[in-house]
Amino acid sequence: MRTTRRHQPISRRTALGQMAATTAAVIGACRVAVAQQPPPAAGAIRLERQPTGAEIWQVTTEQFSQSNVYCEVPYCSADSRYFVYERRNPKLSGNRTEWMAVELGTWKQQRLDVGTGASGCAISPDGTFYYLKQSPEGDLDLLRADLSRGTPQRVYRFEGGLRPGSLGTVSTDGRRYAFGCRVDQQWQVFGIVLVELTTGRQTIVDRDPFILNSHPQFEPDKSEQLMIQHNRGGKYSPEGKLLQLVGPEGATLYLLSVPDGKRTELQVGTPFTTPCTGHEAWIGNTREMLLSVSAHGDYAAEKGNLLGVRAEGPARVVAKGYQFNHVGVSRCGRFFCCDDWQGSYKVVIGSVKTGKTAVVCQSKTSPTSSQNTHPHAYLTPDLKWVIFNSNRSGQPHVHAASVPEGMIRELS
Repeated sequence: MRTTRRHQPISRRTALGQMAATTAAVIGACRVAVAQQPPPAAGAIRLERQPTGAEIWQVTTEQFSQSNVYCEVPYCSADSRYFVYERRNPKLSGNRTEWMAVELGTWKQQRLDVGTGASGCAISPDGTFYYLKQSPEGDLDLLRADLSRGTPQRVYRFEGGLRPGSLGTVSTDGRRYAFGCRVDQQWQVFGIVLVELTTGRQTIVDRDPFILNSHPQFEPDKSEQLMIQHNRGGKYSPEGKLLQLVGPEGATLYLLSVPDGKRTELQVGTPFTTPCTGHEAWIGNTREMLLSVSAHGDYAAEKGNLLGVRAEGPARVVAKGYQFNHVGVSRCGRFFCCDDWQGSYKVVIGSVKTGKTAVVCQSKTSPTSSQNTHPHAYLTPDLKWVIFNSNRSGQPHVHAASVPEGMIRELS
């Protein structure tokens, strides 16, 4: 999911909290459900208007560890009125992650709820947000909340000891939820767990020693397939220490049909292309996937390291000219949003169809091993804002950049 070094598949540290819960209440003015006695959220800061015409806002101002979650899909309401970000509050016990809902443009924000962390969280195309929360009894629950209306509801209680070790993913119809996890005690076998939310049935539909960072994503149209990241050669010690995230053969991707678990290999990664970086997303309902690969050789920046691939054929170059790293696709499937992994770490958007690109802004971040220093930029569904991380102030914060007038039209 996330990278700790350049051009390598990403890894995400997850920590499940223990005990504690907060009761939810509705804040009518913002139409967002918030936990009782929410802490105040400081106002956003307008930083600058960059030469591209983008207006840059620092949305968060408090000194928490905070992130815009991730980037392959927008963590926004369907109407683009709200987005959600995570922040770790050390004053809390148990559920130490606060899920904060922000109204775009006014930058008003309230606490949606608290939870265990980003592990297991997901968002559907209609803006329904899913996240994990420890109950007062110590059980782990999956909750969902509409970012526009709030009102969190429990939809599933985990049993049997399996716990998400990746971001989650939910089918478009909201009937299925999937995640990656460890399925043995020796940290040698990992699996993909499918939960039928309507019946409560939980099954392991795939097992493999190299899906330790599986990053499952439901195909948005019929949601009959999951895209899976295959970190060939990756391994842990029996004590749970990560020895290597990927081996010399590099990462690749495959499709997993559900619920039967049939695999379809994809022509990306060695020997077809340079290794996958571990950043990928579905291109809307086209059944094509967008991904970045290591930017050298035939896939150097000037030749193009941003690729599209389908189940039935070789990959194609989608865009070139930048060292594309983290990948996001707009809800409509027409545009991508990536960070340029060099220099001022520009936020670049482009057309999936034409390959035309444009720089929205410079993120001005200085990436470290901490994921919230990586831009992880994504476009809001209405294509008017880009949400990204940056530590340009010295502290990681969530930022928003307005997409300059006419830029989307010119890319089309």
